[in-house]
Amino acid sequence: MWKMYLVAAVLLAMAGATLLAQRQARDPLTPDQAQQIATAGIDPPGRVRLYTKFLNEHADAIKALARRADTPARNNRLASELEDFADLMDELGSNLDVYSDRKSDIRKALKPLDDSIQQWQQMLHDLPSESAFDLARTDAMDSSNDLADQAKQMTHDQDVYFEEHKDQQGQERAVP
Repeated sequence: MWKMYLVAAVLLAMAGATLLAQRQARDPLTPDQAQQIATAGIDPPGRVRLYTKFLNEHADAIKALARRADTPARNNRLASELEDFADLMDELGSNLDVYSDRKSDIRKALKPLDDSIQQWQQMLHDLPSESAFDLARTDAMDSSNDLADQAKQMTHDQDVYFEEHKDQQGQERAVP
């Protein structure tokens, strides 16, 4: 009798591990892009520029897919691209939080980011409203709005901080 319980427990554990592996999120970055981000780890402005570049590439892919014929395959791919786009914007937002806490001077990288965010928001707004990817589009719009607010606030905060701490301008992090 105890052998049956042991077999059942092992089978349940294996099924759980399989389900967990299937539910792991995709990485919105290619392995090469992830390597570039990792390499730029000690250069906050460089990382922001890379994230902006990769997000622009995702935006271009989304625009190209939106121009294709309305098919289930296109809609699934568009939903997937929009999810990756939102995930990548959220990842960039997390990085901005870290740079803000460290007082990294990334003002030069924030200007192109602000410009790109406006273009991304317009692109998301211009997408056709289709139920197949509306949820992913809404999530991406929310992420872009959050990132826009965060970048604007960070630009303001950095301008004020570095006006008061001129000796720390251009540094990757404030010296305690």
